Amino acid sequence: MNSTVTTKYQTTIPKEVREKLGISVHDVLEWVVEKGQVTVYPVHKSFLRFRNTVKVGEGDSAADVEQAREDRVEKYR
Repeated sequence: MNSTVTTKYQTTIPKEVREKLGISVHDVLEWVVEKGQVTVYPVHKSFLRFRNTVKVGEGDSAADVEQAREDRVEKYR
């Protein structure tokens, strides 16, 4: 199988390869170069399945610190 490298140095993983290796969107690949050859491995780290599961919005760090200080004062009153 072949794939072409674009002007941005990107390439498409052929569907047959993706299916055999269980590669999907946002998966991580490890590239190893040895003796002029490249081997690509899918990285199956269990923690990666939690990516984007925690949603955070805009925060106000100063207000959060102040609130934590107030909560601590209340704790010891």
